[in-house]
Amino acid sequence: MRPYFIFIFSLLLITCKRDENQNPPPEPEPGEPQLVDVFPNLRFVSPVEVATAPDNRNRLFVVQQGGQIEVFNAQEGTNSKTTFLNISGRLVSGGETGLLGLAFHPNYTANGFFYVYYTRNNPGLESVVSRFRVSNNNINQADANSEEILLTFAQPFDNHNGGCIKFGKDGYLYIASGDGGRSGDPQNNAQNLTNLLGKILRIDVDNPQSPLKYGIPNDNPFKNNNLRRREEIYAYGLRNPWKMSFDRQTGALWAADVGQGAIEEIDIIESGKNYGWRIREGNACYNPSSDCSSDGLTAPIYTYSQSNGDRSITGGYVYRGSFRQAWQGKYIYGDYVSGRIWLLTYENNRATNQLLWNIDNISSFGEDQAGELYVCIYDNIEGRLLKIK
Repeated sequence: MRPYFIFIFSLLLITCKRDENQNPPPEPEPGEPQLVDVFPNLRFVSPVEVATAPDNRNRLFVVQQGGQIEVFNAQEGTNSKTTFLNISGRLVSGGETGLLGLAFHPNYTANGFFYVYYTRNNPGLESVVSRFRVSNNNINQADANSEEILLTFAQPFDNHNGGCIKFGKDGYLYIASGDGGRSGDPQNNAQNLTNLLGKILRIDVDNPQSPLKYGIPNDNPFKNNNLRRREEIYAYGLRNPWKMSFDRQTGALWAADVGQGAIEEIDIIESGKNYGWRIREGNACYNPSSDCSSDGLTAPIYTYSQSNGDRSITGGYVYRGSFRQAWQGKYIYGDYVSGRIWLLTYENNRATNQLLWNIDNISSFGEDQAGELYVCIYDNIEGRLLKIK
């Protein structure tokens, strides 16, 4: 009996000595999966993005389209939040414009840098990617005067701004841009490699190369070309990628591309690939309307029709949390218009889809430090953040 007693005592001692600042991993939840309003006292104004900082402080940041970023503790039941950044006076907001993206530098703990994507009038519409720094005196307050604009590009119309920005495992910043707007990409921007519209861009924020405020990674597909192709381009042929995310385990980049009038699609983004728009919408011909060639085009891994009322895809995340072990490696995403949320299994180049819920306007998904997922419900007064459990 004595060895058994020693063993039990050792386990208790280890448990007691666990760092009190670290939350224990969540236990898998029994029963049916559910969406829970774990912050019932928190509401947001037109929320469009959810992010977390890589600093182990267990916080969530919610981007409000009007130009504010709210921060709060991710502990369930938190009932107060703080405005981390307010740049409402620097942008135009409404429709598909505004403050649309947020990404924290991988070395945020040391340098305090974070990056945003927004739309401004200068005097014409343009998209802006800029860097800010957190305050030296308050971890929940950004230094609004620290802005350094890294990249701008003109927007010919007021829709299809894209706006999602993410850091990859390679340390580079990836930027999703829409095709510039109007129906059918009238300027054929997505296929035009001399501009940045309808693309996934990839830049090096740590090693600027004058006169740019950033560098071009050496393995970007159009680096040092002599055809005037923009070297920032990583992939192209996208209409309006509304949210992209990296699988935290494999590093694969998933993107959801909003369709024109018939088909929504999910793509796995790879260097130099052409995802087809406006030649194709999903797997169907668009321009031309028939007999279009698929040569050189990369097909989506999954599409769905708009015929059932699903009309605007919202990209999510590959699940790597602990609540639902059966969901490991599966992609959770939704549709803004229908409010449906699905679980996509993609194995051996074959996709199967499972409906999970049907709720409200889904503007974004978010991932916390532990890999658990949140759903952002868009409303101009009563925006909410629900947790998937």
